[in-house]
Amino acid sequence: MIDFRYTLNQHLLYLSYLSATNQLRADHDQVRRLEKIVLKCSEELYKGTKIPFSDLTKITMIISEFIDSIHHSREEDSYFPCVASYDSLKEEIRKFMIEHEFGRNIARQISHHLKRWKEGEDAQEPVSRYLRTYAIFLNDHLTKENKFFDDAEANVLSQEEEIEMYEQYRSVFAIVKKVDEMIAEIDYLENQPWAKLT
Repeated sequence: MIDFRYTLNQHLLYLSYLSATNQLRADHDQVRRLEKIVLKCSEELYKGTKIPFSDLTKITMIISEFIDSIHHSREEDSYFPCVASYDSLKEEIRKFMIEHEFGRNIARQISHHLKRWKEGEDAQEPVSRYLRTYAIFLNDHLTKENKFFDDAEANVLSQEEEIEMYEQYRSVFAIVKKVDEMIAEIDYLENQPWAKLT
């Protein structure tokens, strides 16, 4: 005889993984990896370690194409509006939107000074400084957002909304493919000699 309660519990557990909140947490796991790379890169540049411009360019590309264009877009275009529609956590969302802009401004400074450095100007110090600033920003921002996700998941969003947003995130093949490419770039950077220095 089939124990339908067990089958239902298994099904509910499976559905709990297919949630927008869990997808955003998975994004954060990758961003945490990048945070460590960015901080290590800054530290090594301050020590005078030679880091290829191609690696520095990869960092700016991941920030732009993964953190900003994909992860922050998922939050800003669907997750935050869905949570806010319940007239809930609006002040936290407002602060996160401001922080997203702050992060974008730091990223622009990294790209600006990296371009100057590539063109022969003495811009290693500002690149190092803004990389360090970005790593500090990520650490603070991700910690606060993870607490926000816990609250939204437990007290605001329905399971149906979670699944619907998750399916929306996973429905665009080009974006899923781009995320896989960005994770491969993070893998690459973690394995560069300068990233492994102690």
